[in-house]
Amino acid sequence: MADLQPAPPETPETSLRKGRIGVLGIVFFVVAFAAPLVGLTGAVPVAVVLGNGAGVPGAYLTVAIVLLLFSVGYAAMSQHVTNAGAFFAYVGRGLGINVGVGSAFVSLMAYLTIQLAVYGFFGAVMGGTMAANFGIELSWWVWVLIAWVVVLILTLLSVDIGAKVLGVLLTLEILSVVITAIAVFVKGGPEGVNFGASFAPGAVIAGGIAGTAGIALAFAFASYIGFEATAIYGEESREPKKTVPRATYTAIILIGLVFAFVTFAMVTAMGSSTVVDQVLERSAIDGEPLLDPAAVLFSIGSEYVGEWMGTVMSWLVLSSLFAALLAVQNSSARYFFAMGRAGVFSKRLDHTNRFGAPGNGSIAVSIITAIVVAIFVILSLDPILNLFYWASAVAVIAIVLVEILVSIAVIAYFRKTKADTRVWHTMIAPILAIMGLVLGLYLLMSRFAIFAGTAAEGTDPTQQAWALNPLGWVLVLSPFGIFIVGLIVGALRRKDQNEDAIADLVT
Repeated sequence: MADLQPAPPETPETSLRKGRIGVLGIVFFVVAFAAPLVGLTGAVPVAVVLGNGAGVPGAYLTVAIVLLLFSVGYAAMSQHVTNAGAFFAYVGRGLGINVGVGSAFVSLMAYLTIQLAVYGFFGAVMGGTMAANFGIELSWWVWVLIAWVVVLILTLLSVDIGAKVLGVLLTLEILSVVITAIAVFVKGGPEGVNFGASFAPGAVIAGGIAGTAGIALAFAFASYIGFEATAIYGEESREPKKTVPRATYTAIILIGLVFAFVTFAMVTAMGSSTVVDQVLERSAIDGEPLLDPAAVLFSIGSEYVGEWMGTVMSWLVLSSLFAALLAVQNSSARYFFAMGRAGVFSKRLDHTNRFGAPGNGSIAVSIITAIVVAIFVILSLDPILNLFYWASAVAVIAIVLVEILVSIAVIAYFRKTKADTRVWHTMIAPILAIMGLVLGLYLLMSRFAIFAGTAAEGTDPTQQAWALNPLGWVLVLSPFGIFIVGLIVGALRRKDQNEDAIADLVT
């Protein structure tokens, strides 16, 4: 690559506004991306029933440990790479431009699909809430359109404005679940506080990794998506070499503590020995269990704090979904910006607007999501059963796949450059993370039918792994297909000697 010319210097129009966001602002974006209240109301009840019951809090804590191990190498890499492409740049530095571009395609797929999933969920929940409370009957896609416009406007503004909006929404969200959890522990549940029932190794792996414990761990992995977005804001942060590692560790610890603490409170409130029966009962509609999983946490809030808490949380779910939409769009827009600047996509994407935000990148995200939502509307597909389940299941597999590539890239980069010789940070922790993430990827793929609702006819996906219909196989393998497409694009760009891409990724 010695014969290649360096990339053209950045200008104010092709660089993000620096120093606009600190650790707390980045943490707001990342935790909002994870949408903890949505996970607690949607995923946790299902994980309890189909997974390891009272051991679900331990499953969330276990996954947090795996992701902290991942963050050791990730944070070490952030000392040497500051790029809005984050995973894209990290993998490119360690494994070369072809794999870097491949990972970029998969990362974008993850962010776009999770954005679509949240739009579907938001439209359905907003439609039901407004109809039930105010008699306003509008199709789900109308509410999506309203949110789409507001999210686009906010992401076209300065990143610190979005952080402030998220800060308010996220603070209210976290306060509601933490207050409820504290109330449970103060009053005590029907069987008291039983740490062993939720955190003992035997409780966490109850039913086996290939069985119910694996299902719970898969749900836990799905709940942490988005924490890796810390590095995306490195270019816009104050002191990025300090800010990104601190934000990464803070985000994972905060998300992990919230999930472990609140799920343990939920188990305590219902009784560890009867938690499965209680979830089935509280989530039932007309005798059908799990049709209203959000009712589990809402009922606990009403019982231990007051009826008003259940009502407040039902509204905060909507703000949580909106916060997630805003956070994901910000991350996706910066990925488009980085890929435009690297020459992988159109150079038009590498321009920022007068607020220092990647305006064209945000518009690109909005156009793509609008087209896909329109297709789902035209085909009369369901916003929850189809858009939410399909897209969210694909997104989680895509992001874990890229996390594995990043961990491998960390090892390769530091072995090649000797820029950091700490064995724990550059070898041991990344290897342990790879082992945990590969297990997580296997669990997510083998139990994909549970997440996506794509079980083969005549099979029970809770009892049988890899029970996928043809659509399920297409969806579960799609991140790998996109990765191959990215490899090809990377090879073509390299063949064309695209100086920008190579300089941005490898030098």
